[in-house]
Amino acid sequence: MSLGAAVAAVCGAEPTHATPLIGGCIAEVYRLDFADRPPLVAKVAASGGLAIEGFMLDYLAEKTTLPVPATRHVSEELLLMDYVEHGPGRGTAAEVDAAERLAALHGITAREFGFGRDTVIGALPQPNPWTENWCDFYREQRLLVMGLIARESGRLPAETHRRLERFCLQLENFIDQPPAPGLVHGDVWSGNVLFGPGKDGESRVAAFIDPAIYYADPEVEIAYIELLSTFGAAFHRRYRELRPLRPGYAEGRRDVYNLFPLLVHTEICGPPYAQMVQDILTRYG
Repeated sequence: MSLGAAVAAVCGAEPTHATPLIGGCIAEVYRLDFADRPPLVAKVAASGGLAIEGFMLDYLAEKTTLPVPATRHVSEELLLMDYVEHGPGRGTAAEVDAAERLAALHGITAREFGFGRDTVIGALPQPNPWTENWCDFYREQRLLVMGLIARESGRLPAETHRRLERFCLQLENFIDQPPAPGLVHGDVWSGNVLFGPGKDGESRVAAFIDPAIYYADPEVEIAYIELLSTFGAAFHRRYRELRPLRPGYAEGRRDVYNLFPLLVHTEICGPPYAQMVQDILTRYG
C-alpha cells in the first residue's frame, strides 16, 4: 500500500504532497500537505518500531506540560503527528523557555528509577525495570546494556569494553543516590528541539520530539545537553536557578553520565565516540 493510501485509510483524506524531512534512525519522515486540513508529519518504518515513540509522545502530552506534537495515528509501521511550525531561531528567550520546561519535567517524580515499560533511544533499546537504587539501575540497565550492544556489533573495542565492566564494579565511587527519580526526555540534542515565535514575538520552544523517556537522576539530561552543546549559557543559568545541581556534578558525575550517550553514539557512529568512552574510563582509572 502506498503512503497516500495508508494515510487516507486512517484519516480519511489523501495528502496532496509528501515532502521528505530529515528522519530518525528507524523511519522515513515526511511532511504531508492536504487540500482541506492542516499538515501532518508521517513516520514510516516497514520493519516496525514506531508504536513506542507514539506511546512516549502521548505520555508526555497527557502527564506533563512539555510541548510535543499531538499524535493522530499510532501503529508499529506508521506514526502520524501534527506538523509543528518552526524555524531556525533560538535566542535567549527560547533557551530560558527550554530551561523552565525541562526543569518542570524533571520535577515529575516516581518512587523508583526506570519506567512502566521499556523504551528506546533512537532505534536502540532502553530496558527500564523499576529499581530502587540509582547506581544499580545506571550500571545494569544503561552502561552494561549499551556497552554489550556496542561490543557485539564490533564498534566498541574489546579492551574498552573490559575497562567499562571493571569501571562499573566501582560505580558507587563516582555517582550517588539523587533525592528523587525525575522524568527525563532522554534525547535532548538540537535536532530534537523545535523553536517558533511566542506571543511576544520572541522565540520559544515549539516542541520537543523523539523522546527516550524514563525516570532517572535528572542530571543525566543536563550532562547530555552539555555534551552536545544543545543550549548555551542562558539555558544553564536559568535551569540552575530552578534546580541547582548537587555538589560533585562538574567534578565527576557529568563525565560518568555521558558514558551512556557516548556508548549510544559509538554504536551508531563508531570509532570517534569509542575513543571518547576510552578517554573517560582512563580519566577515572
